[in-house]
Formats: sequence, structure tokens, C-alpha cells
Amino acid sequence: MSFSTTTIKSRQSVSQKHVLYAEILSVTSAMRKNSRWASSTNFVTSTRSSALGSNLGLRISSPSFNARTSSRGNREAELMAGFQELKRAVRDVGDISSLPLPTILSPFFEIIRSSLSTGPITSAALTALHNFFICGIISVKSNTLDLALIELSTTVARCKFEPSDSSGDEVVLFKILTVIHDCLCAYDVGNVLGDVEVCEMLETVLTTCCQMRLSEILRRSAENTMHALVRSVFSRLHSIDPKTEEAKLVIDDEEAEIKMSVSATQIPSEISEEDRQEAAVDVSPAPEEEEPKGTQSPSSVVPRTQFSLPSILELLRVLVNVLDPNDQQHTDSTRLVVLGILNSALEEAGPRIGDFPSLKALILDPACKYLFQLARSENLTVLHAALRAISTMFDTMREHLKLQQELFLAFTIDRLAPPPIANAKGVLSKKTGVTDSPRPGTPTLGPVESEKDGENGSATPTRILVAPARGETRNLVLETLSQISRHPSFMVDLYTNYDCDINCENLFDRLIDFLTKSVYPAHYPAGLDAQQRNAQYLCLDLLLAFVNDMAKRAEGGYQEWPSNCPSPESLLQTKSQKKLILTGASRFNTKPKTGLAFLEENGLIYADLSDKVDKPLSLAKFLKSCSRLDKRLLGDFISKPDNLDVLKAFIGLFDFKDKSIADAMRELLESFRLPGESQQIARITETFASEYFAAGPVEIKSEDAVYVLAYSVIMLNTDLHNPQVRKRMSFEEYQKNLRGVNDGSDFSPEFLQEIYDSIRKREIVMPEEHTGSLGFEYAWKELLTRSRQAGPLVTCNTPLFDVDMFKSVWKPVISAVAYAFISFDDDYIIQRAIAGFRQCATLAKHFRLPDVFDFVVVSLSQATSILPETLQTSVPNYPIVEVEGQKITVSNLSVKFGINFKGQLAAVVLFNIVNGNGNALREGWTQIFEMFQNLFVHSLLPARMLQMEDFLGGASMIPLRGASPQRAATRNDGGLLSALSSYLMTPYGASSDSLVPDATESDVENTLCTIDCITSCRLDELYSQIMQLELDALVAAVRALEALAHERTVAKLKQESEDPMYPAQDTASSPMPYDPASVYLLETMVSISCQVPHHIEDLWPILFEHLSALLHHDSAGQYSILLIERAVAGLLHLCLILAQKPSLRDQIYVSLDLLSGLPPDLASSVAEQIVVGVILLVQKYREIIKSQTEWKLVFALLRSTLTHSEAARLSFELVNSLVADGPEQLVTMDNFSALITLLNDFATIAGGTVEAHQNQRRRHGPLTVSNSPAVERGHKAIELLTGLKKFFSPIINLSGLQREDAWEQLFLPLLTSLKDQSSNAAREVRQSAIGQLQRTLLASHPILDEADTTQVEQIFNKIVFRLVDDLLKPNIFQRDPQGMPETRLRASALLCKTFMHYEVRESQSASHIRILWNEILDLLDRLMHVDRGEQLYEAIPESLKNVLLVMNATQILVPPSADDQRNERQRTLWSMTSERMERFLPGFLTEVIPLPEVSEIASHSTEASAS
Repeated sequence: MSFSTTTIKSRQSVSQKHVLYAEILSVTSAMRKNSRWASSTNFVTSTRSSALGSNLGLRISSPSFNARTSSRGNREAELMAGFQELKRAVRDVGDISSLPLPTILSPFFEIIRSSLSTGPITSAALTALHNFFICGIISVKSNTLDLALIELSTTVARCKFEPSDSSGDEVVLFKILTVIHDCLCAYDVGNVLGDVEVCEMLETVLTTCCQMRLSEILRRSAENTMHALVRSVFSRLHSIDPKTEEAKLVIDDEEAEIKMSVSATQIPSEISEEDRQEAAVDVSPAPEEEEPKGTQSPSSVVPRTQFSLPSILELLRVLVNVLDPNDQQHTDSTRLVVLGILNSALEEAGPRIGDFPSLKALILDPACKYLFQLARSENLTVLHAALRAISTMFDTMREHLKLQQELFLAFTIDRLAPPPIANAKGVLSKKTGVTDSPRPGTPTLGPVESEKDGENGSATPTRILVAPARGETRNLVLETLSQISRHPSFMVDLYTNYDCDINCENLFDRLIDFLTKSVYPAHYPAGLDAQQRNAQYLCLDLLLAFVNDMAKRAEGGYQEWPSNCPSPESLLQTKSQKKLILTGASRFNTKPKTGLAFLEENGLIYADLSDKVDKPLSLAKFLKSCSRLDKRLLGDFISKPDNLDVLKAFIGLFDFKDKSIADAMRELLESFRLPGESQQIARITETFASEYFAAGPVEIKSEDAVYVLAYSVIMLNTDLHNPQVRKRMSFEEYQKNLRGVNDGSDFSPEFLQEIYDSIRKREIVMPEEHTGSLGFEYAWKELLTRSRQAGPLVTCNTPLFDVDMFKSVWKPVISAVAYAFISFDDDYIIQRAIAGFRQCATLAKHFRLPDVFDFVVVSLSQATSILPETLQTSVPNYPIVEVEGQKITVSNLSVKFGINFKGQLAAVVLFNIVNGNGNALREGWTQIFEMFQNLFVHSLLPARMLQMEDFLGGASMIPLRGASPQRAATRNDGGLLSALSSYLMTPYGASSDSLVPDATESDVENTLCTIDCITSCRLDELYSQIMQLELDALVAAVRALEALAHERTVAKLKQESEDPMYPAQDTASSPMPYDPASVYLLETMVSISCQVPHHIEDLWPILFEHLSALLHHDSAGQYSILLIERAVAGLLHLCLILAQKPSLRDQIYVSLDLLSGLPPDLASSVAEQIVVGVILLVQKYREIIKSQTEWKLVFALLRSTLTHSEAARLSFELVNSLVADGPEQLVTMDNFSALITLLNDFATIAGGTVEAHQNQRRRHGPLTVSNSPAVERGHKAIELLTGLKKFFSPIINLSGLQREDAWEQLFLPLLTSLKDQSSNAAREVRQSAIGQLQRTLLASHPILDEADTTQVEQIFNKIVFRLVDDLLKPNIFQRDPQGMPETRLRASALLCKTFMHYEVRESQSASHIRILWNEILDLLDRLMHVDRGEQLYEAIPESLKNVLLVMNATQILVPPSADDQRNERQRTLWSMTSERMERFLPGFLTEVIPLPEVSEIASHSTEASAS
């Protein structure tokens, strides 16, 4: 504007009278410049001067009729005279503010209203008014301001002037706008205006805005002025009371005066140029109101109250009516102007409009309807303005527009959806079941077409989705959607108001589905351009805003749920019920029988049965209330003969009381589609007639009359509204058709006229026939009906529904965010995506949804590029370089990852998310450990995570590469290291046999970047946090490790064995190559489990499943030795943990049994680990090894490792500690037998070692105690065996063994072991054994009973005889050819001494001793002649001599005598002895025991015979 609109200053620099005189001069000067006033003087003669002459007593004659002065000249003179009179009036007034303001302004008003004025004159008068506002002449303190403003409003609204040039004329219009702006907005005087005056001013400005013939700048200025006026007018709503103002609308008599209109009609070309010009400067908007109200005397104007609701309502009504797209009177340009004005009104007072029912009604019905229709405009400018107004409307009046918002959002999503797949006809195939289309009764903003029903040829309406928006239209719609949904509670509001409402769409689900799909390029079939990329960003931004808002609510930034709203529980229950209803309706629409069965099963029908409600009524209630049913199918279903009861119940639910038959039929036929068969129609009509007649309609006498009338209504509706019917039925024809049907009489003409007019004016629109504008109008009416029942939109930023919302959409949301993170290059988008990941992870933890957290981890892990691409088993030789004193390995992963900035971001985000949130993770641990193992094989893991616990030398590093896969030979060096020594002990060492590539500077730099990134990820912190996880998360982590390890070992082995591509492997010579990752996974799994002993009960089954698969005797030999060693060590570590859990102690022995079943070569390779583990177990938890079976398992495992020198040494130390004297009795009945067996094995191993040494034919001397640890242990074992005798008595006392049992279980096994070792190849062991055996046999002991025949027989048969028999065997002799003769000698002596000790007694029975004696003689015979050795040949007769003498002395062996008083036993024994000894020692018996002389013997014989 060229006129300043600044407010008046507090200090005035010029007097108001001066300003007034100056403005009078400006106007009169402009008047005199015109030829019409050129002859006028400052003192123009007035027609009222006769008053002065009369006062002076003069007679003044009247003007002659023929006077030359015309009436027009008189009017000109009067206009000039008005200013002279004003000057006279103020001349003597000191303060002109004391004068009535209408008096001051009246001459100016007269000029503005006069059609005689020219543009410059009118412009000067308007400028004067503007300056009066500025200088304060017109102010809130002015005298009679209200009357002046009333006249001012009328004046500017009726301004007329003679045209000059178009630009000058527009200046006048521009100044009119300025004065109106001053009046209403700028100087606080607008509050004095009444409703009529405000409407006049607004109409003037609005008409100027819409006059397309005016210049662009003037119209834009008028628009700006109108926006300011509208904001000022609508701001009044904030200060008035709705109830009072609404009451005024009813009783206000001035309502008829408050009318506005807008005309943008162009001037007809056929009118004259003068008329054209005059019309161009006539700003009177309404021709019928051309007579200005300003012609009234100011005193005659009744004072008005301040403008309020009536003028605001009229303004809003005019604005809304202009928006009607079907009104051809207004163009898009006009609508564009009004859209901007309406938007300003909504911005100013939108929230307040809802408090005024009259204003709200205008917005809800015509405004929303017109705006939604304009949202389909192809004019981008109109579309943009309409969308802006819509977004402002929803932003300010959302709570009043529940169903309107549902419609708009559904329409928007449909427009933004990708083009649907069309069938051959080019339309979408009709879907059955639950679809995303709006519910029945919701207006369809898109075009609707119909397709022919194949059966009956009738039109079957099908909703076709709106044409997809393209180009800039799509951007505008999407931006509007983005703007509407910016409220933090928007998604919650959608969910609670729509998804949890049975009668509304699942808008939340639909919107999220659209947004997530729109992030992917597949959503854009034509390919991506800049606009579509922007659409992707917008949709992603909306998704991230949704996640962000939910995260803020989870942190505590939320509102309390309103107490006056339905409870959250009831809404969620409704949501569940809605899902069932949708499913049931879908099934019903497919097959009614199936649908009804589902509905009954889920309690949606027949659940309310009672005395008053039967099954047909219950079903009818559901069918009538469910809006998701196919109305065509519904009509067909209820009209079937089998469903007559349902039909009666269905129609019985309608209330026909006091309704005309046309309205009753309309209500009925809009609830379902009338079927096509005449019989079905008849059943429906008959039932309707019965129910309607029961309601007592006026003038109808019978049901038959209702029946005929109903049919007539259907036919009349078709006849009047079917476009195919050319000749419409007249009322007379309709009346004629119904003659005599009212029980024989006619209906009254008035009755039928009412029916006819009702159908003619308002068609009965059948369901699924809502096509074109008629269908939209009907559906909009239904929407308004629903909106009255739906209630307000509940808006609350509550977290009560977040978990249900998040559960339903988390997967597509996270997938979309992950895709954006991977695919988009915009830094801001990537930053937002990272925040989205963090917030999704936070929500997953907050809601305890491990699946969600897993999905976040999986999505991010795929973006890191750290996951291994293949199942790599061998590690190449990567170059190692030293940087700042630190050795780093330059691998292909470290180089690639170092240049992958997005992958580094993903890694840092991923591990920062997981750090501290491990309890929320489940399946995602698989990806975490996959990345760990890949970093491990590329030497990128922190050193702390590379260690493995060893029984032998503490912690060591897991080697990355193995040496030769050959089996480690049995070690005899007694060292501390295990088979691990055959592998490279550093994970970063390189094989000297392989070629190592060179690393470039860029490779090193990239590797350093990778190391920095890995350091930022704080992997060691995460690893340490695993030990503090809750049980479920911990079990999931260990399961993930086990699954990965299983894949690399057991599954791989099975695959190779079953895959014909792999050659059959010889397990003895060609095991699987060493896989460092499998060892790493195993070590990690065991280490974690050992550090959480309180959870071992839950972890043990997982661990043992993997360990048992590795250590099974059939497959153990097919894995690398190091893997088996680590499995053994891990298993024994776990056994130490199991020992602390009484419930799991039996698993210790299952594990030991598993280890004892290892193949011998493997057992030897891992012997040290086994022995040390068992020793720790026995030493720490000896009390848990209780039963004999348990001890046998422990010692059996030790026995399996005795071939390993170091393992044997450690095992022997354990045995020695058990047998040694001490405060605690360690040898018990349970472990005695196993101890003997183990000690016996030690001695046997010594003999085996000696034999092996002899077979090697080494030049140095034989192995002895002094030079062989094995022989030393064997010798010591004999001593320990003998020393076990001291435990006999304590064991017997503790266990309560009987003597016989003690012999069998204690003494005899000891003797047997000594007997076995008496033929040991190690001479010192053998000699010790036979010596200890002799001392044990010949010494007394409580258990030994010389009189016990059983014991004696076992001593000879199981011990002594077997010992001698073994020594006589050649293979035994060959063990030590030089020393064995001595042992035989000692055995012969033992044989004789034992015989004399136990048998040479008078008490022995003849038969018993004869058998033993005969066996002894046989063994002695064999000993003498086994090698013809001089030593034995001389020693045996001597020993035998002693035996014979003792036997003779004890009268056991008695020679024949003269009197021969021997008993039968003696005779028999002598004969047998004599006969047997003659075979190898002829004459020796008689030499030792001389026979009596022959004569004596003969005489004795004679005497005996005589007697």
C-alpha cells in the first residue's frame, strides 16, 4: 500500500483542525480542477440562503421554472457548499473533537457517494478519510463514532464516480481498500461497527478480490486486505460467548439485512462504453441495493451493537458457497482467492469455530465437502490452496472432524498408492474379503465405475481406486499428508479413533503400510526421479517421526488418558473384536454359511440369546449393524425362503412409526441391495408391508395396500431416476395406477402427491449404486449421519496403545529404515535413520519385545558388511605391519571395511545399541557372534576376546592357523604343554612356508580406520556384559554360539560325508582341516558358561549337545586335534562347575564316560588336559564321587591316558595322594577296586615301556627305576598296592563287610594284581611284585584263614599256580630272558613255601592235598626242565626236599614200613608222589625219605596176612 497504516503517534506534531482544513482544501482543489466546478467560488450560493432573507424580513422569490441552472448543477453546488459549511462550523471551535464526527465527515461522504465525482476527486476524499484515521480525528474517542462508522461503511460500499483512465480508477479502489482496512483493523475503531457494516465492508473487498477485469496488483492488494480483515473479524470469536451469540441468531431481527454476495461476472460486451466505464467504477456489489443507506440522516440511524457471530457466520457462508465446484457461477480463480481467505480465517480462529454450532455446521458439511472435491482438482494452484486449507482445518478443528479426516486420509492414501494392476477391461478386479476400501456409506472421492454382473446383467457397482497422483500433484498431496500428521499424537489418534472403531477403517495400519512401501523404489514403477526421491524422503521422515514420538512417550513425555473417554482396555478389546468381525464379514461375503459358522464360533452372533432374543433376531442385529457386509449378498441372503425368520427379524429392527411410506422404503432399501428375483422381492415387500402396517400408518387400510404401495415406490423411483427411461411418469399417471388399491378405495391426492414429490426430489439410492454426484451426495449424507453418532475425535498423546501399535508395524518400519540407511546418501537422512534404529531398539527394550530388537540388530548387521559372506575355514597369510609400535594385520576385511563409511556407521550404531541392552536381544546374538568370528579370523578382535583358558599353562591365544594336521606322537618328555604346542601360538603369526602379500600405504590407512571403528564399537565391553545378562538373553546368546559352532563342525562334517562332491575321508590320516573360528566359538561358549555358574543348569544341555557331538567316538577322529583338545578342556571346565550343582552331578560322569570313549590316539593327544581336569575334580570335589561306579569312571578315564608320560605322572601323583597316610581316609570300599586296577596299569605300563625299549634294540642299557619314570612309577605302584593292606580293617569297619566278602573284594584282587605283575617285563617291578606277593601270602592277616579251604584253593589256583604257569610261558620269558630264570626260581620257592604254609598240616584232607600236591609236582617238573638251567635244576630239588621232609614229619607223606600202619590217605599220597617224582627225579623220594629194609617189610606183610 502507498498509504501508511502505522498507528498514530502519542505526540502530535500538527493540530487536527489544521489537518481538517488541509484535507478540505485538497478535495475542493481537486473539484475545481474539473471543468464542472471550474466557475465555482469559495462562497457558492446555496439553495438554503432563503432562510437568511426571511430572517431579515426580505421577500425572496422562488426560482423560475425556466432557470438555466439544471438539477445536476445544483447537486454540484451542494457538494461544494457542504465543505464551506463545514469550514464555517469549525471556525470558532477550539477542539474539533467536540463536534459530532458525522458532521465533520459528511461532506467527504457526499463526495464519495456522488456519481458526479471524478476519480481524482473521490481519491482525494478517500485520502482525507485515511489521514483522519492517522491524525486521530477518527478515533475511539471521537464524538458519535458509531454513527460515523455506520455511514462510513455504507459510503465506501456504495462509492460511485465518473471514470477517467483505468489506472486512476484503480487508485480509487485501492484507497477504498485502505479506508476499510483502517476502519476494521488499524486504529481500534472496528469494535464499534455492527454486523451490517462489517458485512458491507467485507463484501466490498471480497468483490474487488474476485473481479478478474481488475489489474493483478489491485486484486492482490485486495486479497491481502481481505486476509487482514478476515483475521480481524474472526479474532472476535475469541472474545464472545458461544451460547449468547447462538441465541442471538434465533431472535435477531436484523438477520435478513446481513447478507453478502460475491460476483465475478464480466461486463457484457454489448453495453455502451459509458455504461462499461460506469460499471467499472461502481463498487456496489449488489444492484438491488444501489440506494445507499448513507442518504439517511445520521440522527435517524438506530445505534447498533458491536459486530459478532451474525456477520462472521454470513462471511463464512459466502466463502463456503463460493467453493462449490458444481456452481458454474464462480471460476477457479475466484475459488482460489476464497481458499486463501478461508485458510486465514481457520488459522486465526479455527479452534474457536468448533465452539459455535452454527459455524461448525458450515465447516462440517458444505465446507468439508467442497474442499474434498477441490482436492481432486487438476489445477495445481487450486489443488495447493485447497490442500492448505484442508491441512489448516484439520490442524485447528481436528476433534470435530473425525469421519471427515477418515475420508480425506483414505482418499489421500489411495491417490498416493502406486497404479493398481488392471484386468483386461482396464479396471481393478473386485476383491472379496477385508479390503482397504472405505466402509460402505463413506463418500468415494475418486471416479466410480460399474461392471456388469455375469449372471443377471444388472449393474454391479465396484469401487475403483482413484487415479494415482503424479508429478507435482503427488508431491502436493504427500506434503499435505506430512503436514497433517506432524502432531506427536497423530498416529495414536488414528489408532484409537479409527483402528479401534468397528465402523471405521484401519487408517493407522493403512498409513504405515503406505509409508513403509513408499520408501522402496519398487513403489515407483516408472523409476525414480528427483520428485519421487523426495517422496521417499518424506515417507521415511514420517515413519521416523512416528518412531520418535513413540520413543518420547516411552521416556515420559505423554498425556494422561481423558477420563471422559472410553477406557483403553475397552478400545483394545474393540480392536480385537473388529478383527474378528472383519474376518467374519470377509468369510460371509465369500460364503455366508462359512461366515456364520465363524461368527458363531467367536461369539459375535447368538451370544445374546434370551427369552426375548432368539437366533433369527440375534443374527438380524448383526447383519443390520455390520457395515462390512456385501449389501448385494446380504439382500440375497435374507430374502431366501430358509431365512424368512431372519428377514422378519431384520425388518422388525426398523422404526417405521410416523414415517411416510417413501421414507420407510428409503430407509429399508438403503440397508441392503434389493435382489433381482421377483420371488425374493415379493418376500421382502410382504414382510415390509406387515411391519409397516403394524406401525399404524395414516390413511392406509390394509397390509395389501402397503404391499402395493411399496411396489409402486420401487417402480416410481426407477421410472423417475433411471437415465434409460425417456418418458417420466407424471403424478396423474402414478395416481391412476393406484386407484382402488387401498382396500377397494382410493388414496387421497395429497397422500400420493407427498409420495410422488418425495421420490422425485430425492432418489432412493440403492447400496453399491453410489455413482456420480448423486452417489456422492448420498454417501456424504450418510457420513454426516455417522458423524453425529461417532462423537468427537479423541486426541491424546498417550503411551497406552504404543505397545500394540508397535507390535503390529515394527517389522516393515524397521525394514524401511534399514533400506533407507543402506540406500540413501543424504547425510540428514542417514542421521535420522540412525536415530530411528536407536529409538526402535529402545522401544523394543521398553516393551520387552526381543523379536523387534533382534530385527534391528539383523538389519544393522547386514549394513555393516562385517558378516561373513562364506563359511571360511582357513585363514590366509595376511601381511603384518608395525605402526607406532603396534603390530596390525592388514586383511581384506580391514581394507574394505575401512573405506565403507556407511558400514562403519552401522557397526558403531549397532554395537552402541546392543551395549547395555543385551537383555533385549534373542535371535540377534547370531549376527553379533557371526561378526565376532569374522573379526577374529581377520585379527580385528580385542586381545581379551582371543584368549582360551588352559588347565596346563593358564590363558593362551587362539591360533589362527594350524601346523601339519598329523597326529601328535605320544610324548615321553614329561613337558607341561599339550598338543597345542604343534600349532602356532600367536593369532597374528604367519606361516613361513607361505607367501605373504605386501600391504600398501592406503591399505594400512584403511586398516587403521577399521581398528578405530572397532575400538569405538567397544566390543570387549559388550563381551563382558554377556556375563551379566538375564537368563533368557544368556541362553539365547549361548544357543547362537552353539548354532554357529555346529554349522562349522558337525553340520559341515555331515555335509561332506553325504555330499558326493566330497571324497571319502580316512579319519585316521585325513581329518578336517583346522578351523580357528570353530575353536573361537567353542572357547567363547565355554568361557561365558563358566563365568555364570549360577545359570549352568540352563546352559548345560546346550553345551553338552555340541561337545558330545564333537567328542563322540565315531566322529572325534575327523576333527582337528586342537578342536578336540579344546572340547575336552571345555568339558572338564564345565564339569568343575557341574560339581557345584547337586542336580547336575550325574552329568559329570556322563561327561567322563564320553571322554573315556575317545579313540586311543586322541586320548593320548589330549591326555594332559584330561588328567589335569580330573585331578582338579577329584581334589576339589572328592566328596561328590561316592559310588563304586563313579570311581571306576574317574579311574577309567585316568587309565586311558597312562600312555602319555606327563599324564601318567600327574595321574600317579593323584593316586599316591589318595593312598598316602593322612588325617582323612581316602581309600574306601568304593574306590578300592578301581585303585588296584589303576595301580596295576601303572605297573603294566612300566613293563610295556621296557619291552618297547628292548624292541628298539637301543645300544644303551636297559630301563631301570633310575632312568625311566615309567619303571619308577611301576615299581612304586607295587609298593602302593601292597600298602593297600593297611586300609583293609578301616574299610571293613566302615562298610561292615563279612570276612568272606572282604577276601573276595579286597584281598584277592590285591593278590591277583601282585601275581600279574610278578611276570612284568620290568625286572625291578617283577621282583618287587613277587617279593611282595610272597610276603603277603606267608604273613598272617585277619582276613586270611588258613583253615578256609576256599581261600586256600583260590590262593593256589588263582594266584600261585597261575603265576608259575605264566612264568613258564615262552612269551613271558622273552620279556626278560636274562632275569626271568631268577623269577622262576623265586616262583618255585614261593610255590613250595606257600604249600608248606597252607597245606602241610595234619588237618588237611587227603583228597584236597593230593590234588594240590600233584599240581605242585607237575609245575616243579616243568620248572626243572623248562630251560635246563643249572640254577633251577639245582634249586628245585632242594626246595622239594624241604617239602618232602616237612610232609614226612607231619605224617602226611609216610613211606611204607614193615608193619605198614599207614592209613589209606597216606598210602595213596605216597604212591602218587613216588610215581610222579620218578618221572623227573628218579630215586629222589626214597633218597629223602628212606624206605625200611625189604625183610622187614616182607615179615610185616606175612604177619599181616596170617592174622
